[in-house]
Amino acid sequence: MIETTGGVTADQLTVFGILGVCLALFIWGRPRYDLVALLSLLATVIFGFVSPDEALLGFGHPAVITVAAVLIISGALRNAGLVDMVARMLGPYTRNPTLHVGALTLVVTALSAFMNNVGALAIMLPIALATAAQNKRSPSIVLMPIAFGSVLGGIITLMGTPPNIIVAAFRAEVTGRSFAMFDYAPVGLPTALAGVLFIALIGWRLLPKERRGTQDTSRLYEISDYLIEVKVTDKSPVIGMRLAVFEDLAGEAITAVGLVHGEDRLLHPSPWHTLEIGDILILRADPGSLTNFIEKQKLELLTHNETAESIQSDTVGLVEAVIPPQSKLLGRGAEYLEFITQRALNLIALSRQGTPIHSRLKDVTFEAGDVVLVQAERNSLGLTLTEAGLLPLAERNLTLGSTRAVWKAVLIFAVAIVINLMGWLPLAYAFIGAVIAYVVVGIMPVRDLYRDVDWSVIVLLGAMFPISKALETTGGANLIAGFIVAHAGELHPAILIAMLMFMTMCLSDLLNNAATVLIMCPIGIAIAQYLNANPDTFLMAIAVAASCSFLTPISHQSSTLVMGPGGYRFSDYWRMGLPLEMVILAVATPLLLYFWPIYG
Repeated sequence: MIETTGGVTADQLTVFGILGVCLALFIWGRPRYDLVALLSLLATVIFGFVSPDEALLGFGHPAVITVAAVLIISGALRNAGLVDMVARMLGPYTRNPTLHVGALTLVVTALSAFMNNVGALAIMLPIALATAAQNKRSPSIVLMPIAFGSVLGGIITLMGTPPNIIVAAFRAEVTGRSFAMFDYAPVGLPTALAGVLFIALIGWRLLPKERRGTQDTSRLYEISDYLIEVKVTDKSPVIGMRLAVFEDLAGEAITAVGLVHGEDRLLHPSPWHTLEIGDILILRADPGSLTNFIEKQKLELLTHNETAESIQSDTVGLVEAVIPPQSKLLGRGAEYLEFITQRALNLIALSRQGTPIHSRLKDVTFEAGDVVLVQAERNSLGLTLTEAGLLPLAERNLTLGSTRAVWKAVLIFAVAIVINLMGWLPLAYAFIGAVIAYVVVGIMPVRDLYRDVDWSVIVLLGAMFPISKALETTGGANLIAGFIVAHAGELHPAILIAMLMFMTMCLSDLLNNAATVLIMCPIGIAIAQYLNANPDTFLMAIAVAASCSFLTPISHQSSTLVMGPGGYRFSDYWRMGLPLEMVILAVATPLLLYFWPIYG
């Protein structure tokens, strides 16, 4: 290594530079975080910190395989109807607002301890919206609490969230033994319960109650601003023209979402329909932009005050859906939505942070948390939404299996955990066995096997492991740890642990929590080595803190997911998130020192 001034080597400066650029791009959000991780991985190879043969080993790391298996198992439990069965029991507890928030938050917290937290939240979203509407409460009161609850549940078990699996992998490298499934529970369970209690008693009261969310489709989207009716006159040149040709002629500003032909009302009309005299077209468009077109084509403007009911029938319906953080629609537009669904979905309207978008929908690029109003055939609605990467917000029956299927799914999952606890198989192999069992018994169809795997997270983990290793091998982690110990090493252990947790929380508020633990774990281990202390204390502190970031909508996918349906603004999150993080620090710090003594 080449020494530079101040005892910092050139290698360390280079690694810090790569990491600094990586963090800046993570915070900026462009390009996507998995691509940023791949670029950083390439940089470590170019500068020689990782050999080409070792650079891709992270993608085969047991922690990465375990995360993928956990996501598949979460999908299987959802397919079996476990979440729906539990959610049906909530009805009696939603009349009082405190019980309403508490019951929803407690259920999603418990579920997310054993399944993917975003998956648990996705199923609870329509239930929360439906119960809020029934009790005439704003969705903003219940959606952020259940999002935060889904995050809190992750700190209870090893499989609750990817950071826990990564932290366990670091522990195995240091001590030779990974954290077990329920090693997180002594600290995680009371901390999560304290968080749920705070949310139920105090937290929801800090949220904006007047904020408009997703309750009434026609009011939220103001359908009359989007729909107009025009009639084909006997002098119109569009007579005999295919509907698809008519739309092309009108340009990107128009889409036909309904057609009255004689006595028949055709909703979701075929692009091959031939226009005739007297046909009435229901168009999604901006009336102002069509004035010249209507005059030129000699169409008669009838009205533009249609409601949502005018473009629905027994076979065609409207549904609200949210665009999740991992959706294939991110960065795309309405044309791509039509392409991947073969025009099976008509985009009627779009809302962002509770505010309808009134610009041309063809020009809008989808973002995570956007709420869309789409028109589709009712009999294929669920499958079409899944193919489009959308999560429906309307209350619906998603249970694919019977009660018997639920218990089969739970039994297979329990057997996998027992096999791991007994030491017969590592967790990754036990979960792979569970995935195979779900396929064999028919709970998880082969075609859906990888549907629930968030590949961007898998790529992030595989690429960041070598970068984390470079931080350690160059001595960069020791350098940061030495600075911390020099300035805080004489403090009481409780203050030192709280400081480490606070640093991790701040980083996780801006970055993906998996990336946060990959950066912080080498530093935590180095601090423990400097102090000749128990590394478990520092690793467990990082695990809890990385999964308890609530200050921004980008701190976790769950927080992003509720932003649109709840009508939240960026600044709304810290209202409940900041005091909740303080509660987490106050509760978790003494628990960590008790169950994982720093010098024990």
